[in-house]
Amino acid sequence: MAKRFQLLQGNEAVVEGAIAAGMRFYAGYPITPSSEIPEYFASQKNRGITYVQAESEVAAFNMLAGTAAAGKRVMTATSGPGFSLGQEAMSYMTAAHLPVVVVNIMRPGPADGEITVSQGDYFQATRGGGHGDYYNIVLSPWSIQEEVELTRLSFELAEKYKSPVVLLSDGKIAKMMESVDMPEALEKLPVTVDQPITGRRGDKVHFLSTCGDGTKDWAEKVHVLLDKFDKIKANEQRWESIMTDDADIIIVAFGIMARSARDVVKAARADGHKVGMIRPITLWPFPEKAFSSLDGKKFFVCELNAGMMVEDVKLSVKNKDDVSFFGKVGGDLASPEEIYESLRKQYGF
Repeated sequence: MAKRFQLLQGNEAVVEGAIAAGMRFYAGYPITPSSEIPEYFASQKNRGITYVQAESEVAAFNMLAGTAAAGKRVMTATSGPGFSLGQEAMSYMTAAHLPVVVVNIMRPGPADGEITVSQGDYFQATRGGGHGDYYNIVLSPWSIQEEVELTRLSFELAEKYKSPVVLLSDGKIAKMMESVDMPEALEKLPVTVDQPITGRRGDKVHFLSTCGDGTKDWAEKVHVLLDKFDKIKANEQRWESIMTDDADIIIVAFGIMARSARDVVKAARADGHKVGMIRPITLWPFPEKAFSSLDGKKFFVCELNAGMMVEDVKLSVKNKDDVSFFGKVGGDLASPEEIYESLRKQYGF
């Protein structure tokens, strides 16, 4: 079949990726810069989509829990303040082994902040933003094509591990437009949980519980989760390496910042400096394996926050002193020129 190319905005690409993946239920509450996602979903009822505008993000996240328990592919989209409101449900859905997809289009914070671009939700997404011992898989796109592909992958990973997955994008990628190679839709919709809750049938009752019968029983339930997280860390680290083999300095950047960093690599190479780049695609599990064979190199971490992923880079390399940082806050994108100037000052060229 010939490839279908379509010009899409980033938020529209998320919707197309979700529908192609077999998502049929969306519940959400509009919030900038993610609002085009529910708007676009609401226009797709002729494609079999059930769309519910909830009264709040709290309600939307809990609607996901109920619908996922019934065996359907489900999703919501939000931004920082709404993502914060959903964290109690995220903790619950993780403990209940429910496969859901949550899209967080990051905006500047703390509090209400701005409505432009930021990467300040990194810690909240990668450390488990609710209470208890848990993690969620976090994927970071850097293009509109990846908005489609990683949305679809999010559903696959959510069901593979029976756990929520977060697609962590930002206000810049959400509003960009690029040509997208459209995916083919699934012909058969999957049942996403082993024992869907479908109501009482005679004397047979199936229900979900996140409670334990005493501390010993609860510890066993938590260790089931911890074993799952270990498998995810072993099998699902994803990243892209660009000209790292001969590099003396390696820029580490994700999402929209990686696009600026890629231009810095090109400019530095043109000036005779051996600079490469690592782009983490999974933010959790963080791609520690990408750094395992890079002893003796310097690392320059670039983020649109005050310094978050840099902590994971320091944990992944042998010498923390080899890691330096460039960050920008407030809601403006860092240009390649800004980053390159900081790189030159840091390394004296």
